[in-house]
Amino acid sequence: MSGSAAGTPSGMTTATAVAREHHWFAEPTEPAKKGYVAWLIIAQFIFFIALLGPAIVGIGLKITDLQNAGAIADGAAGFNTASAILGGVGAFFATVANVVFGRVSDRTTSRWGRRRIWIVLGTVIMTIGFVFMALGPSLLVATIGWAIAQLGANMTLAPFVATIADQVPKFQRGSVAAGLGIAQNLGIVGGTYVAGWFSFNLFIVFVVPAILAIIAMVVFAIVLPDRVLPARPPRISFREVMQTIWVSPVAHPDFALAWWSRFLITFASFGFTTFRFAYMGFHLGVPEEDIGLLIANTTLVYTAALVVTAWIAGKISDRIGRRKVFVWTSTVLFAAGTFALIFIQDVPSYYILEILLGAAYGIYVGVDLALVVDVLPNPDDSGKDLGVFNIANALPQTVAPLIGGLVLASTGGTSGADYTVWFTICAVAALIGAAVIFPIKSVK
Repeated sequence: MSGSAAGTPSGMTTATAVAREHHWFAEPTEPAKKGYVAWLIIAQFIFFIALLGPAIVGIGLKITDLQNAGAIADGAAGFNTASAILGGVGAFFATVANVVFGRVSDRTTSRWGRRRIWIVLGTVIMTIGFVFMALGPSLLVATIGWAIAQLGANMTLAPFVATIADQVPKFQRGSVAAGLGIAQNLGIVGGTYVAGWFSFNLFIVFVVPAILAIIAMVVFAIVLPDRVLPARPPRISFREVMQTIWVSPVAHPDFALAWWSRFLITFASFGFTTFRFAYMGFHLGVPEEDIGLLIANTTLVYTAALVVTAWIAGKISDRIGRRKVFVWTSTVLFAAGTFALIFIQDVPSYYILEILLGAAYGIYVGVDLALVVDVLPNPDDSGKDLGVFNIANALPQTVAPLIGGLVLASTGGTSGADYTVWFTICAVAALIGAAVIFPIKSVK
């Protein structure tokens, strides 16, 4: 849904008026176009097959391949160290890209709109990174490839998610956010199965789904009713450059609280997923050749529970006009499931736990993005503000692997496979993430 600039007072240029008012577009009030919503969900699904298959299974397969080639140390300790390096470096680039390209897309003056070019270009760059990842003969080359892939992926994701603020009215955001969350997690299932089925060929695991993601994002870019800025933005000051990575928690406390909640639950989530491959092999005793498909199967169970609860939670949240109760309840349940990982000793019990974790996270993804969009400081800066918010997604993906690697090195026993202390830390982080939801005032 396109908008127009506010009227220009007599004697004032359009650019000056825009700079003073800093309000490019009105918030959408009509339901989002069906074609946009459909391709938003389809593109999200295919994109996350391409991104999360490598992230969840592919990294483990690559590290195992490097261990078998003698490029890195054998055993749980060597595996955990390599996972921490890859995860930490990649997530750093994800953090930077998400913030920068959210801001850049807000200010893009192309006649094609603000978001399109970055959505497509980022997917292409992600694919190039995955080529390096698949073919790299060393941990260094693989890490460079993963950094490039994360840079490109988040160049895409920042403007992609910002289209929700551009196109979707407040009364529809719960349903659209739920659909997007379901698509993301179905994409994760698809990605893990692709990685499990083709674990013998890393090029297929990393590159082929990414090529399909390029096609999907091109179609989405064509369908997207992207907004064109009515005037060139005024030159950005140094202070505004610094504000690209900052939203004042004093001026916008609800945004800050939502940011910390997302940071902490993501920290807990990646505190496990970073080391899941090793956890299954060294804690549950699953043979190396079976881990890829076990991750895919348990992810399927997780996602089945997630899809049901996400859709229900999103619909109910829109109907009753409440977000907070869904977010904090689901985060508490996720904390309990994370802590329970310590006590799981066999694969059947792990399947049951994945159902609990999936149901909890489903409620969360069905509502949290709607809450976040509701508390954005300025709808005209939605790309920048969502970029700042997505630091809460990307930064813990850097922090959790690095801290987890250190904790496991010091408390994981001689094998590095004792996860008691680390999963306790992750569970406590999620509980704090639930607690910070309560003080939010602008959303019920």
